[in-house]
Amino acid sequence: MVTYLEAELAPVKNTGQIRLYGEEGFEGMRKACRVTAMALDELVGMVRPGVTTNEIDKFVFEFGMDHGAIPATLNYRGYTHSCCTSINHVVCHGIPNDKPLREGEIVNIDVTYVLDGWHGDSSRMYPVGEIKRAAERLLEVTHECLMLGIAAVKPGARMGAIGEAIQKHAEAERCSVVRDFCGHGVGQLFHDAPNVLHYGRADEGIEMRKGMIFTIEPMINLGRPHVKVLSDGWTAVTRDRSLSAQYEHTIGVTDDGCEIFTLSPKGLDRPGLPD
Repeated sequence: MVTYLEAELAPVKNTGQIRLYGEEGFEGMRKACRVTAMALDELVGMVRPGVTTNEIDKFVFEFGMDHGAIPATLNYRGYTHSCCTSINHVVCHGIPNDKPLREGEIVNIDVTYVLDGWHGDSSRMYPVGEIKRAAERLLEVTHECLMLGIAAVKPGARMGAIGEAIQKHAEAERCSVVRDFCGHGVGQLFHDAPNVLHYGRADEGIEMRKGMIFTIEPMINLGRPHVKVLSDGWTAVTRDRSLSAQYEHTIGVTDDGCEIFTLSPKGLDRPGLPD
C-alpha cells in the first residue's frame, strides 16, 4: 500500500512513503538545481581531449564551494569524489581519475549539489572533440527519451507512463534501456521513494500526484541492455562493451504537468552542443 504525505510532516529519511512538496519545497529545489545546471553549463567549454576527469571533479567541487553548495556524492556511502564521470561503455557511476579524455569519446557527467538542504541532481552527455555519427545519434535518442518521459508526467497518470514512453522510443531506434538502475525521489534526501523505472507500461506503477519531486534519468545502450558492476563497487559498464548514454533532469509534478528544475540557463542541456 503506497502512502502519500505532506513533506513537512515526514521524517528526513527514506520511509517508502511518497512526499508531496509545497511551494517552499519547489523554491528550494529551483535554487539547488540551478547551481547544478550552471556547473554543467560551465563544463561545456572544459570537456575536450587531454582534460582529465579528476580536473573535472576538482572544478565541480570548487564551483559548488563558490556557490555555497556541497557535492552530495562526496563521501556518500564511501564514494570520495564530487561527481561521476562515465565514459563510452560506462553506464553510470564512473569514478574520476587522471587518465586524459581522448578525441571521439563521449562522457556523462553527473552532478548533485546540496544547497540549504535541497538536492539538485542532473547529468548530461558531452562529446570529446569530434565523435562518430553512431555516438552522436545515441546522444540524440537518449535526450529524446528523457524528454518523452518528462512529457508523460502529470497528476493522475501512473509512473509506468514514463517508462513506456522511454522504452518505446529507445527500442524503435534499435537501442536498449538499462533496467538495473532507475530514477528516484529527491528533495531533502538524495535518494527517496519512489523508484522511477525507464521501461514498463502506462497502466503500471503508483499514481503521480502534485508535489512529487523525482529524477528521470534513462540510460540507453547502442547494444544490449545488460550491465555489470566492476570490482571497485561503483562503475557500471555494458556487458557487450557497447556505447551507453544518459541524460537526467529533476522535475516536480504540477497541476497539469511538471516543472523541470535542472534546465540549462544557457540552453546547453541538449545534444549538438556548441564548439
